Amino acid sequence: MEQYTSLAEYYDRLTGDVGYSHWADYVEWHFRRLKHPVRSVAELACGTGSLTSILASRGYQMTAVDISADMLCVAAQKCQDQEVLFLCQDMAKFTLLEPVDAVICCLDSVNYGTRPQRLRRAFAQVYRNLKPGGLFLFDAKTPLALEEADGQTYLDEDESLMCVWRADYEPRRRICGYGIDLFTLRPDGAWNRESEYHEEYAYTPQELTDFLTQAGFSSIKQYSNLKMCPPKEEDRRIFFAARKEQ
Repeated sequence: MEQYTSLAEYYDRLTGDVGYSHWADYVEWHFRRLKHPVRSVAELACGTGSLTSILASRGYQMTAVDISADMLCVAAQKCQDQEVLFLCQDMAKFTLLEPVDAVICCLDSVNYGTRPQRLRRAFAQVYRNLKPGGLFLFDAKTPLALEEADGQTYLDEDESLMCVWRADYEPRRRICGYGIDLFTLRPDGAWNRESEYHEEYAYTPQELTDFLTQAGFSSIKQYSNLKMCPPKEEDRRIFFAARKEQ
């Protein structure tokens, strides 16, 4: 079943508590630590473009990449008054028009790469599409986060929309599957039901570090969730910052 098709239209209503401005602040903190100014940025798995739009409004030349045409349609409408380039591409095979100063991939999108070999290829593509000295910044849910999700049910709703997520973790496959049912109220008072199925892979921090090293990155650092300090063992989300050599 395809991901982010039916959900795309309602994604922003269901994620109003994400705090994209705070995420943008955090991204910029990392940009300021580089020796050269960051002007051009590519966001992989940009979704509906909320973070892309904020960074574009702050003066960055943004390229937004996502495999879901439905999500990109929403993103393009959101960014219609901004100069953003949208590319509908698979993260494992993406190619930018020209190298950029930084590539970001946020909100555990890396976990959606459920085949390790394809994620290795994605990291290699990031390296190829970065300028020398460029930064690759991304976050990932830890195995602990996905293991704890097993058997949990999540509910988001408002007066005309209800979304139910059911999580199921399979230790052998290291996959957390999410069965998603989306209910939307029709004008006649009846409810429509649509379903999607998503999966996330439980990568260890060491595995992700190894993938970065194999891609050619150096100066690989890990950070606690939206903080500038090293991660703790109990963290459910970790950030990685890796640089391409000058």
